[in-house]
Amino acid sequence: MVNKIGFKHSLKPINYIGEKMKCDNNVIKESGKKVSFDGLGIAPKIIEVLDRLKFIQPTPIQHKAIPLAIEGTDIIGVAQTGTGKTLAFAIPVIQRLSRDNKGQCLVLVPTRELAIQVNETFLKIAPLFDIKTVVIIGGVPIRSQLNALKKKPRVIIATPGRLIDHMNQRTLRLNEVAILILDEADRMLDMGFKPDIERILKFVPKKSQTMLFSATIPGEVVSIGTTHMKFPVHVEVAPSGTAAERIIQELFIVKREAKKKLLSKLLNQYRGSVLLFSRTKRGASKIKRLITEMGHNAAEIHSDRTLKQRKGALEGFKTGKYRILVATDIAARGIDVVGIETVINYDLPDDSENYVHRIGRTGRAGHEGRAISFATPEQGKDIRNIEKLIKTALPVSEHSEFAREALITRTVSRSKTQGKAKKRSKSSSVRKRR
Repeated sequence: MVNKIGFKHSLKPINYIGEKMKCDNNVIKESGKKVSFDGLGIAPKIIEVLDRLKFIQPTPIQHKAIPLAIEGTDIIGVAQTGTGKTLAFAIPVIQRLSRDNKGQCLVLVPTRELAIQVNETFLKIAPLFDIKTVVIIGGVPIRSQLNALKKKPRVIIATPGRLIDHMNQRTLRLNEVAILILDEADRMLDMGFKPDIERILKFVPKKSQTMLFSATIPGEVVSIGTTHMKFPVHVEVAPSGTAAERIIQELFIVKREAKKKLLSKLLNQYRGSVLLFSRTKRGASKIKRLITEMGHNAAEIHSDRTLKQRKGALEGFKTGKYRILVATDIAARGIDVVGIETVINYDLPDDSENYVHRIGRTGRAGHEGRAISFATPEQGKDIRNIEKLIKTALPVSEHSEFAREALITRTVSRSKTQGKAKKRSKSSSVRKRR
């Protein structure tokens, strides 16, 4: 058979949420009762840790994926950003490593920030089982990583580039990897890591358990993962590309020169934490300076900043030192902060799938959130692509101080004349968004 993502295998996708069970992205109920972590095959010692951490109810992706992962099943997991994917694989990894008392887990992630935050999740449980972790990323001295590797960590969390560096220097071998996690693999491909990933996979034992987790799973990602997978089960909490239900989405259509003034109005209206996205690093720096001049505390995070600067900005955002964090898409998957009130897309993303990942920074862990996007009249095609992906129209909002604008959608038509060659003619139409 061929499943919905185009990979041939002999197993049907397993759905652990049956007819008697109701769920949204953050809560599961069965026959009127809230579902707990009990009954998922989790070891009692880990259950005790979850209780102490106040993790009482599993999210749907955790409820579906954990039993399969504990059994050693290969998984392709699709769930919206902010629904607990990291814990969905961290729990089974720790349980399997502690049970087998041998082998390693390799977690590949696209960004340094995400690597650090995945490690933070592991550290909530792993030390109690005497399982050491190591973060292998660029931007930090390699010597500290060499010292950590000498302690024989069993969980390796890495970005592809720095992992390749260690492999080239023969300071790290992958022959003992028993579990492979590809987290946010689509983003790794977007960032040009495909050759690195393919090279890394060649050194991971074929018998290892492989799991893919992301909010979107395009075919190219699956084609990489399935070369290393054995009859993977497709676990899907929400269709790939959907946005979290608790997020209020808004679209402002304004001229480019009006965006700064509109931003000022919105920052005064929404007084909570704000994550703002710029399309470019240079733009992020300019917007951060603009926001600071408006009298707000702001920081910036993008690839031109050092790891120390990025960690400082993110930590300051978490603690409230900075109310506003300006970021590029490279940081979209690496920001795991509960309680972000508003996400602002000052610039629309180049790739419509990044829209889902951007707005997924708000409305996390059951909280409500708001996502506001700015679009110029010429960006009608970009808006249509986003709406097609999320399968809904973006509600258009208006501000009393700004004139109503319309999206311009350009189409190309072909006209034929009898006895003459085909000629191309361009036509444009204006689509009013109410």
